[in-house]
Amino acid sequence: MSDHKGTNTSISRPGANSLSEILSQPQFWSGCLDQLESNGSFARLRETFRDATEWLFIGCGSSYYIALAAAATWGMLTGQRARAIPASELLLFPDLVLAGSGKVAAAVISRSGRTSETVRAAEFLENEKDIRTLAVTGTNDQPLQQIAASTLPLLPSDEKSTVMTRSFTSMLLGLQYLGACVADDDSFAKCLTRLPGPAEKTLNDLHPRIQEFVSSHQFADYVCLGQGPFYGLACEAALKITEMSASYAQSFHTLEFRHGPKSIVGRETLVMFLLSERSYDAECDVLEEIKRLGGTTLTISNQADQRARAASDLLIEFGFELPELARLAPYVFAGQLVGLYTGLKKGLDPDNPRNLTRVVMLPEEDLAEKS
Repeated sequence: MSDHKGTNTSISRPGANSLSEILSQPQFWSGCLDQLESNGSFARLRETFRDATEWLFIGCGSSYYIALAAAATWGMLTGQRARAIPASELLLFPDLVLAGSGKVAAAVISRSGRTSETVRAAEFLENEKDIRTLAVTGTNDQPLQQIAASTLPLLPSDEKSTVMTRSFTSMLLGLQYLGACVADDDSFAKCLTRLPGPAEKTLNDLHPRIQEFVSSHQFADYVCLGQGPFYGLACEAALKITEMSASYAQSFHTLEFRHGPKSIVGRETLVMFLLSERSYDAECDVLEEIKRLGGTTLTISNQADQRARAASDLLIEFGFELPELARLAPYVFAGQLVGLYTGLKKGLDPDNPRNLTRVVMLPEEDLAEKS
């Protein structure tokens, strides 16, 4: 087995680390949010970034999908312009990314704090553009923190598996909490601290249902759909399925799936819907359409009506008494578990996907700015 297992010999089965890290997420959030609540650094962070009127959220892979969800939350909470940008896009097309920008700050996201493109993006912003950056990472004393003006004080995620699971959700929650602080929204911050309890119960109930669902179906195609702040989460769900099971999965804005991509829909197509409250009826229209076309549907909703129930082969209903933006993180549970159990069903080890490493490190010459 991989060295990612470290000295923990009690976890040796394929996918065991991934499963443990997925199921531990709500408990981990509790510690992370407790630390954020008790940490005295937020006044310092607000002072560092007090002049910013616009935020960039920058990452690669899963960290970019955190950026998508965090930027949506940030904009809605603070009223500031907030955009998610892949690190490579900033490095290769800086003039396009920064055109028309005013007083910009950037949250630069990397689980390891060592991802080459992300570190180079922070260097570029700090040294060449005089833009202050915030390091968002689950690992201490790494290059990203040394370059950035400040660091978001998160607990180390300490994942043994290659793919991001609890580091994804904890970094997202940390950025949401910071957004609440910038917006002086104490009520929203408190809502985030109430999330782990109901999320843990939901995850414990959901886990065996996803396992049974995957074992009893055979899929050829996977599609994950979401709108607004859920789009980045749909992208992450598709990526988990791809990484952990070597399956081809796609993600789209829900209503965009009608415009061509729905041609792939059939009985062996799993279409996962992350339903929002704000556009629930419009998204349910697509859900019903895909069901009529013969697709297999997995639906995630906080509160579902009869339309969603009738059109879903598997319905996951949270029932959280929290604002919509405060309950984003649990929407990735299903994609993580579908990826895990699909990988195991195919005889793979989801802890150690082929062709992947925990950190993408590139030769320095590959990161040269091109314009």
